[in-house]
Amino acid sequence: MSMSLIMVISACILLAIGMPVAFSLGISTAIAILAVGKYPMIVVLKETFTGIDSFSLMAVPFFILAAELMSGGSLTMVLLRFAGQFVGHKRGGLGYTNVAALTFFSGISGSALADAAGPGSMMIKMMDKAGYDRAYAGALTASTAIVGPIIPPSIIMIIYGLQDETVSIGALFVAGMIPGLLIAGAMSVVNWHVSKKRNYRGDGKFPPLREVLYNTWTAIPALLLPVLILGGMRAGWFTPTEASVVAVFYALACGKWVYRTLEWKALPHILARSAMLTSAVLIIIGLSTAFAWILTVERVPYDMAEMVTKWQMSPWLLLIVINIFLLIFGIFIEPMPGVLILVPILAPLTAAAGIDPIHFAMIVIYNLTLGMITPPVGGLLFVTSNVARIPLPALTRELTPFLIAHGIVLLMLTFIPALSTWLPHVWGFK
Repeated sequence: MSMSLIMVISACILLAIGMPVAFSLGISTAIAILAVGKYPMIVVLKETFTGIDSFSLMAVPFFILAAELMSGGSLTMVLLRFAGQFVGHKRGGLGYTNVAALTFFSGISGSALADAAGPGSMMIKMMDKAGYDRAYAGALTASTAIVGPIIPPSIIMIIYGLQDETVSIGALFVAGMIPGLLIAGAMSVVNWHVSKKRNYRGDGKFPPLREVLYNTWTAIPALLLPVLILGGMRAGWFTPTEASVVAVFYALACGKWVYRTLEWKALPHILARSAMLTSAVLIIIGLSTAFAWILTVERVPYDMAEMVTKWQMSPWLLLIVINIFLLIFGIFIEPMPGVLILVPILAPLTAAAGIDPIHFAMIVIYNLTLGMITPPVGGLLFVTSNVARIPLPALTRELTPFLIAHGIVLLMLTFIPALSTWLPHVWGFK
C-alpha cells in the first residue's frame, strides 16, 4: 500500500472517531512514515516548522489581534445601529439588519465564526424578541456569516496566497468584494421571501435625519478599516503583512480614543485570547503542511494532473467536477486545512486548463466555507446553535432556502469569472 493511501485512510479514521483536524493530519502523516519507512520521522517536525516559517504568515496574528481590539460591545452596537437605520423599518427589517451588520463586521473580523458568535448572537436575540422564529434567525445568521472569509481582510485568503504563488494576497482581498456582496444580496432575497410568507413586520418608522447622521458618523471609523487596508496595499504604502500591523494600531486608536470603550487593563486578556487563536491557526497550518508534503513527494498532484489530461475535460466541465468534489470535501474538513491540502494539488490542474487562478481561488474558498453550514458536520451550525441555544435539528430545517441561494451564487461565480477577476484587474493586481 502506498504511503499517501495509508496517510489518507489513517486521517479519515482519526477524523471519524472525533480527533481534531490538526492532530488527525499530523498523526496520520507520522503513521504513514512509520509504516513505509521511506523517510525519517524528523521530516514531520521539519515540514511542520517550514509551514509556519513565512513572513506573509505574520499577517495572521496581527489581523486576529486587530479584530479582537475592534470587536468590543461598543463597535458591535455601532454597526448594528448603522445597518438597522436604513432597513429596520421595512418588512423583515431585522433580518436585513442582520445581513448588513454581519457584512460590515466581516470587513473587520475576517472570520465566519467570529461574525456568528459576536454580532450574530446579538441579532438572534433581537429578532427573537421582535417575533421572528428563533431557528430562522439562527439559520439566517449562520448563512450570512459565510461572508466573513470572503470579504477582506480574510485569514483564509492569506493562507491561500501562501499555497498558490501565482496569486497575490492583495488580489485575493480585492477579488472577494463582489462575491461577498453577492452573498449578502442572496441572503437578503431569502429574507424578503420568508418575511413576506411569515409576515415578519418591521417597525415602520424611518429614524430622524439627525439620528441617521449621528449613527453614520460614529460608524465611519470602523468602516474605514478595510478601506485603509485595501487602499494602502493598492497605493504601495505597505504589504499585506505590514497592513496587518497598521490595522492593529488603527484598531487600538479607535477603541481607546475614538469609541473610548477600550481600557488598558483589558489588553492582557485581549492579547492572551489573540495568542490562543493564533496558536490554533499555526498548529493547523504546520501539520497540514507536513501532510501536504507527503502528497507532493508521492507525486499525487502530478498523477492527478496526468489523469485529468487523459480525460480531456473542458475547463467548464473540470470546474463542475471540482465544485462537486470541494462541496463533499468541505462537509468533513474545515476550510483552513482544506486549502492547505487541496490547493497545491488542484491549482496546477486548473492553471494547466487555462482557468484564471484568482477565479479558481474564489471558487475554492467559497466552496470550503460553505461546508461550515452543511450538515452533518458544519462548524458554524454548532457555534450558532450553542451561542443562541437553538436545537441543531430546528436550525438545520431552516437552512434549505439559504443553501439554495448559496448554490445559485456559487454557480454564478463558477460560470462568470469576471465576478472574481474584474475588480483585481481594474485595481492593477495580477
